[in-house]
Amino acid sequence: MQQKKFRDETGLFVVEGEKMVEEACASALAVEKVYYRDEIGQEAMSRISALTSPSPVLAVVRKPSDVCLDSAGQIESIKSRSGLYLGLDSIRDPGNLGTILRIADWFGIDAVFATRDTVDVFNPKVVQATMGAIFRVKFHYVDLPELSRCILDAGGKVYGTFLDGGNMYQRNLETGIASPVMIVIGNESEGISDTMAELVSDRLYIPPYPADSPGSESLNAAIATALTVAEFRRRTI
Repeated sequence: MQQKKFRDETGLFVVEGEKMVEEACASALAVEKVYYRDEIGQEAMSRISALTSPSPVLAVVRKPSDVCLDSAGQIESIKSRSGLYLGLDSIRDPGNLGTILRIADWFGIDAVFATRDTVDVFNPKVVQATMGAIFRVKFHYVDLPELSRCILDAGGKVYGTFLDGGNMYQRNLETGIASPVMIVIGNESEGISDTMAELVSDRLYIPPYPADSPGSESLNAAIATALTVAEFRRRTI
């Protein structure tokens, strides 16, 4: 279960830690097996755990069946839904993806969509970093450009952050109440891909302070997500 090919073959993934296992059991996902350290022993738990210090409990959970949206009909269905969504364009760092799912959970994002080359959401490091959000946030791998076209065809907006974008705090922002809105988050080193950039209807910029003398070259993907989503949600209060 530590390797993606075996997670794909079996349709299973691992959850570790008392809180995480408790959340898995309370979720709609099927928990196939729970292992307790006190029952199988410290040595056995150390062998099956991915953690440096094995937790007292580990569960094997079945992946949801709708993680990958493959059909045009599944993607087209987004047209009829209003809501605020995240689109992840080749996020590769497990910690970033896990943190982004926590952000999506905190701010009530309706669903998170990701390109197929985004890191596996069931990677043990991603699962741990979500702190349970993986059981509450709707997450799908999808053809992100096709989904973006559907949103635009439905009269919605596709936003993305760029260094040459307009100041986010000074722009009128659609919040997903009347039509679907997706915020695209780019790759950690390359940013938003050229293909996706062509489909972004509104280019936003998160200004530094002071505005005329930025320090760091850019923001971490998860931090940029938090700042952007927080501003969109602030507009609905």
